[in-house]
Amino acid sequence: MRLSQGVEWAVHACTVLGAAAPGRGLSLAALAEYHGVPAPYMAKQMQLLSKTGLVRTSRGKTGGYALARAPDTITLWDVTAAIDGPAPLFRCTEIRQRGPCAARREDCRSPCHIAAAFAAAEEAWRSALRAVTIADIAAGVLRDSRPEHVMEAVAWLGENLTDLPGAPVG
Repeated sequence: MRLSQGVEWAVHACTVLGAAAPGRGLSLAALAEYHGVPAPYMAKQMQLLSKTGLVRTSRGKTGGYALARAPDTITLWDVTAAIDGPAPLFRCTEIRQRGPCAARREDCRSPCHIAAAFAAAEEAWRSALRAVTIADIAAGVLRDSRPEHVMEAVAWLGENLTDLPGAPVG
C-alpha cells in the first residue's frame, strides 16, 4: 500500500490551518511556502480538500483557505479519502475462477479468502486513521516540538494569517 504524497501535504496543511482563529486563514502561496512545496501541487490538494468539505475557500485579495470544520472532527481518514479517494485498495478479480484448475462460478459463493483477508486488514487501517484527528496531530506536534520552534511557527502564522472575506468572525 502506498499513499500519495498529497495525503501528507494535505494533513500538514490541515494541521497548520487548525491553528487559525475563526474567520482567519492562509493563502495558497503561504501554505506552499510554509511547507516548502510547489504551489501548483499544493493547489491540487487544497482543491480536493475543498471539494470534500474539509476546507473552505475565500476569493479575493485577502482570500485563502480555512478549515471548514473543527480540527477535532477531521480525521486522518477524512483527509486520506479526500486526496486518494475512498475506493478499496485491493480489488479481487476472481483469479480463482481462471486457469486449468479454475473453481466453478457456482462454487464461489463466499468471498475469496484472499480478498477477505485484505478487506479485514484495510478496515483495521481505516479504523486506525479514523481514530486520529487533526487536533490529535497538532497536540503531538506541540508536545514534541522545541518551544523556540513553536514560537517561530506562531510568529510566522501571525505575519501570514489573513481575515478571510465573508468569514464569520469570533
